[in-house]
Parts: sequence; structure tokens; C-alpha cells
Amino acid sequence: MALNSIQKVKGKVKEGIGLAKKQGMLKLTKDACQYCFWESIGHRIGLPLAIRKFKAKEQKIKTVDEAIDFAIGFNYAGLSIRPGQFKNEISQLLKVVEKLNASRVMEIGTAKGGTLFLFCQVSNPAAKIISADLPGGKFGGGYSNSKNKLYKAFAKANQEIILIRKNTHDVSTFEEVKNVLDGQNLDFLFIDGDHTYEGVKKDFEMYSPLVRKGGVIAFHDIANHPVQSECEVNKFWEEIKKCYKFDEFVNDWQQGTYGIGVLYV
Repeated sequence: MALNSIQKVKGKVKEGIGLAKKQGMLKLTKDACQYCFWESIGHRIGLPLAIRKFKAKEQKIKTVDEAIDFAIGFNYAGLSIRPGQFKNEISQLLKVVEKLNASRVMEIGTAKGGTLFLFCQVSNPAAKIISADLPGGKFGGGYSNSKNKLYKAFAKANQEIILIRKNTHDVSTFEEVKNVLDGQNLDFLFIDGDHTYEGVKKDFEMYSPLVRKGGVIAFHDIANHPVQSECEVNKFWEEIKKCYKFDEFVNDWQQGTYGIGVLYV
């Protein structure tokens, strides 16, 4: 195995240890098994039932905390939408988005769909919500086509969810996003895709001009990560936050994972 591959594995192991300390090894192992089951056979037999179960329970949600608890706890036929977030951190971000009453939202990096679901919960009932996710992305991306129907089911009332399974760094993807917006600007942009310094910087430089004045741009994983994980969002965050009014939602800067940074445009 090449040296850089070994370093990547070590970094992921260290990040996993950090998550295990926060969530518990049993929970982490359970989530991993559920994911493997769903991607192999679970979606073929359980998706229609999971969506019905999801919609029935989702209608009972009244508050941000209830929405988070729902996303964390929802599990049916091996399907989990548990967000890769610490509850206190994502709760603070959701309250910011809720206050915006966002009508045009974009998420870069969707993975299991937990944050996509939560953004639907706090956005305008008629919001247009764009998800851009790279199939096979090494930072958690790559949900299968089988989940398209589930993610579309996240829409509330008259919301529209647009799923773009492409590389956000491609000009063609950027043009597709602009076409979807149809001359309007984003109220909220969540950057959680390529976590390398160059990757997160490129996502910001390409898509931040689409955010309106008074809007919000948020970054995930601004806490210090193990070097070998190749997560360098913190480096770009330290540079860009100096140019804006900002908030940092981080439980512990040494937690080894997660953390959310918010820029007020």
C-alpha cells in the first residue's frame, strides 16, 4: 500500500476514534452496518415502506430540536438519515437558517441526507433546495440513485428539491445551478463537499457569488482534524472569516471532527 494511502487510512481511523468518543463505538458500528445493508439489498425491499414511515412521522415535527432528534433516530429497513453532526452545533446553524426564512438553499455534499432533511424543515415552505453531491466523493459523498425518491420526499408543502449528482468544481455543474436559480440568488449556501484546502476554496469561490447580500454561507468541519484525514477546511476558514462577520459553532476545538463556521454576507 502506498505511503499516502496508509496516511489516509490512519487519518480516517483517528477521526473515527473521535466520533466514537462522542457518539459511542456501539452507535458508530451500528450506523456502519445499517449503511452496508441498505446499499446492498435494503433499498430494494424497504424504500417504499421507509418513505411512508418517514412521511407519517415527519408530520409530527414542530421544533428544530424535534427535527434533529427525528433525523438522528429515524431508522427503517436499514435506512438511516442520521446527519454527520453534533446536535448542539447543527441546532445553532438551523436556527440561523430558520431566521432567514430561506427561499433558495444550496447544499454541497449530501451523503446520507440528514442535513438536507433538516434544511428543508427550517426553510420557507415554498423554498427551492439544491443538493449537489459527487458520486464516489471521498469525503462522504456518493449516495446511490436508490435514495433519490427518499430525498425528494424531504420536501415540505410546496418546496422543490433538485438533486445534482455531479462534481461542483465542473463549470457545467455551476451553469446547471445557475439555470435552476433562474436569475435569483441563494439565501443560504452550505459547503460540505471536498474538504481539501483547494477543494473547499474552489467551492467557495465558485458559488459564494450566487449568495445574496444579507444571506448566509456556512462551512462544515472547521474543527481541527487529523492531518492524515486531508480535511483542511479549518485552514481556509481561518483565512476567509477575517473578511466577514462570522459565528463559530464548535463544542471543542480539539474534538477532532465536525464544527460549523457561518459567514454573514
